[in-house]
Amino acid sequence: MPKAEFYIDYLNAIDVEALRLTDAEIIAAVEAGLAAQGRGETVIEPRVHLMPNAGANGHFNVLRGAFRAPIARAGVKVIGDFVDNYQQGLPSEMGLLLLMDPLNGVPKAIVDGSHLTDMRTGAVTAIGAKHLARKGSRVLGHIGARGTAYWNVRLLDSLFDFDEIRVHSRRPESRDAFAERLSADLGKRVVAPPDWRTCVEGADIVVEASRLNAPEPLLKTEWIKPGAFVVPYGTMSAVELSLTDIMAKLVVDDWGQCKGGPFGALRPHVEAGKLSAETLHAELGEIVAGRKPGRESDDETILFWHRGLSLSDIALGHFMLEKAARMGLGQRLRYA
Repeated sequence: MPKAEFYIDYLNAIDVEALRLTDAEIIAAVEAGLAAQGRGETVIEPRVHLMPNAGANGHFNVLRGAFRAPIARAGVKVIGDFVDNYQQGLPSEMGLLLLMDPLNGVPKAIVDGSHLTDMRTGAVTAIGAKHLARKGSRVLGHIGARGTAYWNVRLLDSLFDFDEIRVHSRRPESRDAFAERLSADLGKRVVAPPDWRTCVEGADIVVEASRLNAPEPLLKTEWIKPGAFVVPYGTMSAVELSLTDIMAKLVVDDWGQCKGGPFGALRPHVEAGKLSAETLHAELGEIVAGRKPGRESDDETILFWHRGLSLSDIALGHFMLEKAARMGLGQRLRYA
């Protein structure tokens, strides 16, 4: 081991909450990471999964990536995805992000991955809408009330200031509480329809973040409004195979990880050849970086599938650490 003292910066969940990140800060940090990806300044490896087979309904996601520019950090995030955690009063997704120097491998920081995952997921959804939804989108239909759902709705509304927000989830107590929380935080009425169709039919932006135990086509293609922007990203597919048939553009966050693995909202579409390298319009980073066009007309119906990027975790985690340093938050752990 080296003779000099080495320390790791550590931000726990309490520290991350104390940062009080603004909507604009979260979006800007994640969008900068997407732009770097689009410019080819990053390395990303497809996520892998650890299935513990311990008798619980869940698995671990392991995400890996690195920036050459602009932040010069490599990172690995390990985060659990356990569907039934609500029965124990726990979030379904809990984990940690480890950041390292890509030039020498020195560990630099550990950041709570739970808040980070929720925020960066919502930011990617919102950035996708910024580039791919109609500018005049007024109605949001959102399926799902898990942790990432809150930031989807909050960050989307920060960009579009919706006239109508509908949220639905399987359990009435979950969707009603979710709608009440959003209403209080956003300062506007949020409704909780009792079924999928009422939630999404006619909406300008549709987000599907359901928590299914097995694939089931609950979101019907015929409910999608022409010109809508659709974001399905549940772990298990909840959409019909015909959904991609009505799309003018198909966009993903990273084709390398979308084309493989056992999970994902459009896994059946990849296996059926409906989503392929040939039918794919772009990765979102290419659009953010200006290398490919986003929405080009109001009548385009566009789909964006994101599986979650290690690069978004690293970009937002790096920003959190910089802000924490300015605010005097966090702890330093002796490494060597």
